[in-house]
Amino acid sequence: MTAPTTLKAPESDYDPYTDAALLNPWPGYRELRDAGPAVWLSKYEMFALTRHASVGDALRDWSTFASSYGVMMNDPMNQVLRGNTLCSDGADHDALRRVVIKPLRPQAVTELTAEISREADELVDRVVEQGSFDAAADLAHHLPLTIVSELVGLPEEGRERLLVWASALFNCIGPLNERTISAFPVVREMVDYASTEALRGRLKPGSWGEALHDAADRGEVSREAVPVMMVDYMGPSLDTTIFAITSAVWLFAQHPDQWDLVRENPKLIPSAVNEVLRMEAPIQDFSRYTVKEFDMDGVTIPADSRAIVFYGAANRDEREYPDPDRFDVRRNPNNHMAFGTGPHVCLGLYLARLEMTSLISTLARRVRRFELGDTERALHNILRGFTKLEVTVS
Repeated sequence: MTAPTTLKAPESDYDPYTDAALLNPWPGYRELRDAGPAVWLSKYEMFALTRHASVGDALRDWSTFASSYGVMMNDPMNQVLRGNTLCSDGADHDALRRVVIKPLRPQAVTELTAEISREADELVDRVVEQGSFDAAADLAHHLPLTIVSELVGLPEEGRERLLVWASALFNCIGPLNERTISAFPVVREMVDYASTEALRGRLKPGSWGEALHDAADRGEVSREAVPVMMVDYMGPSLDTTIFAITSAVWLFAQHPDQWDLVRENPKLIPSAVNEVLRMEAPIQDFSRYTVKEFDMDGVTIPADSRAIVFYGAANRDEREYPDPDRFDVRRNPNNHMAFGTGPHVCLGLYLARLEMTSLISTLARRVRRFELGDTERALHNILRGFTKLEVTVS
């Protein structure tokens, strides 16, 4: 199907979801950015927003670029997850977010600093002592999986599926390709678990999960919303942080001069975290539904359209970042889009930053060099990172 005759937008037959494009998205992103602020993808009949300004405009304007119609690029999954914080807007979204974000606010996360630092120290001591290890399986998995499963308070039975569920949840955000369709039953399993197992009496007392049920008791959210709100805890806080940690190790292994800067001046670590997230955004894209016509810097996006907002492309936009493909820990790009922006900015950004900062700080005290061995990138609709990242440390 061609673009509507009323459409006045650049068009492209580029497919950002082929295996090759997912493994190396940067040339395609540049092509789309150069084509215009909004580009009609003929294969998917959706608009691609790839410039930093375009992505920011869309994410901040929920009254035009709505999440309440679902943020996935396929109708089946939009129906499954409508009603959670990710797929809601306005007053409904505010009510849900107030409940879900309570344990993730800066003050609450700060109280976890000592625990996370202790876990990071013990973990790094263990893997560095080995000399060689898989930074994905042996390093990056531990903090997010241990911390999140304990804080959410999930029953022991089922925890072993968390990473499988989280990966499938993000794959289902994509268009209806093979990866998306094969993930549907896994996500259904996750939702069923949240509905039948993550219940009061089975959750750890005082946990995040139990707090959702308490909020429903107080009438702050509906009882029916609790299972999909539980998914907000079970999925997005795992693979995203895991992939960010593996990307950090990979970048520092490839840029030892930047690792030296961090080791010599630990005050650069917050800036380094931002630069890792800018260079290798764990979440590459979401989508939004336009409820009214919008002029995107001269390109008309009609009402009832779907626009894909490419975080990863926005973070490499030369209009915003000089020499955007260069890794520079002194850049401190604190306006990067890896966490999104606007009312749907990532719920767990403070926890993710704390986990990344703790691990990088501990590694900087113990490791002089990372030498890369075998690596394997995740082939995933939405997420970017490594499923294997073998390193030898000195």
